[in-house]
Amino acid sequence: MESTAKSTWAIDKSHSEVQFKVKHLVISTVTGQFNDFSGSLEMEGENLESADATFEADVNSISTNNADRDNHLKSADFFDAENNPKLIFTSTKISASKDGFIMDGQLTMRSTTLPISLSVEPGGTMVDPWGNTKAGFEISGKVSRKAFGLTWDAVTEAGGVVVSDEIKLQLNIQLIKTA
Repeated sequence: MESTAKSTWAIDKSHSEVQFKVKHLVISTVTGQFNDFSGSLEMEGENLESADATFEADVNSISTNNADRDNHLKSADFFDAENNPKLIFTSTKISASKDGFIMDGQLTMRSTTLPISLSVEPGGTMVDPWGNTKAGFEISGKVSRKAFGLTWDAVTEAGGVVVSDEIKLQLNIQLIKTA
C-alpha cells in the first residue's frame, strides 16, 4: 500500500548541476552554468504528480569559463544581476508524459515572470551508503531570452546574430529526502 505521508526533498548541490546552452554566431554553442543554486520538492507519498517544486539560482554565480563574458552576462545588457540577483522557478503542475514527466511552472528572470514547461526524466531512487534516500532527475527545456528582457544583440558583418534568442536548459539534479 502506497504511503500518503508528505515527503520533502532538497537539492544535493554537490551532486547536481544547472547548465544552459546558447548558440554563438549561429555556428557554435557556448555552455554556461550557475554554481550557486537551491531547490526543494514536496509531495504526497511517492506521487511526483502531487509535487510542488521550487528552484532558485544566484545570477552572480554564472560561469561560462570566461570572466569577461560572465561579467557581460551579469550586466544590465543581460541578467542585470545588481537589480535582479535571482532566477526563481515555481512549479504549477507536474504530469506524466511518454518519457517521464512534464513540469509546468513560472520562471522569474530579470523581473519578468513567464510560464515554461520542462521535461523531467527520472533517474531512479536509492539509499546511499550513509542511509540517505536520494532521487535523480534530468530536466531540460528551452526559453526565449528576449521574452525575459535579455535583449542585448549584435549583428555580424554578414548579417548573422552574435547570440541566439533560444536558450537550452539542462539540469542534472540529485535530491536528498529531508523529511
